[in-house]
Amino acid sequence: MNQSDFRAALLDPDLPVPTGVTDPEGRPAPRRFNVYRNNVTASLTEALRQAFPVVRALVGEEFFTAMAQVHLRAYPPRSPLLMFYGEDMPQFLRDFAPVSHLGYLPDVARLELCLRRAYHAADAAPVAVDVLQALPPDRLMAARLVLAPAVRLLRSDWPVHAIWAANTRAAPPPREMRGEDVLVARPAYDPLPIVLPEGAGAFVDALAKGETLAEAIDISPEFDLTATLGILLSANAITRIQEEAAP
Repeated sequence: MNQSDFRAALLDPDLPVPTGVTDPEGRPAPRRFNVYRNNVTASLTEALRQAFPVVRALVGEEFFTAMAQVHLRAYPPRSPLLMFYGEDMPQFLRDFAPVSHLGYLPDVARLELCLRRAYHAADAAPVAVDVLQALPPDRLMAARLVLAPAVRLLRSDWPVHAIWAANTRAAPPPREMRGEDVLVARPAYDPLPIVLPEGAGAFVDALAKGETLAEAIDISPEFDLTATLGILLSANAITRIQEEAAP
């Protein structure tokens, strides 16, 4: 039996039962295979439902279920852990013609993935505020702020946080389709998406890439440093202040 044929048939009910599928007595077992195929499809569909509740709310239950069938055939699981299934959903939504009029949908899926990744990220103790305040300005500017493993940054041309909040917190829908930079952090047990102020997205992105504080400010000069650091500290997003070793 060819494994690729078996996997393809397992995810596509329109394909015939692969040759070689037999019962313990060696007889063809199409009914057993179909039951197994239905269980696999149902499990993967449910994994996608749980991973993308906002996407599901935006397109509707019936449409999402049908769309999930197409997705799981295009992007079969690469890991035995169902909690990680759906990493390709944003790309799938960009290519899926029936939702092409919903330009924000891939970024909503990206936000939901960021929340899931943050939830499963390693724990890390946040840096104390007084440690940051105790550094002389010249040393602080030359230091690197190490972000927590749970931190994710989503920069979008769409109001993804507003759309997410409207479908999870009964918040009003966005009044206009303006882009948002969203920080995902885990200040306590659950991940939290936070809209960043103007210019702060580039600053956080620079920190995540290992730039010093001075370099990150230079990359994004038009933002409120105090407010942004306040957001990062309150979200437990900074875990270490890394200074260069003395020569």
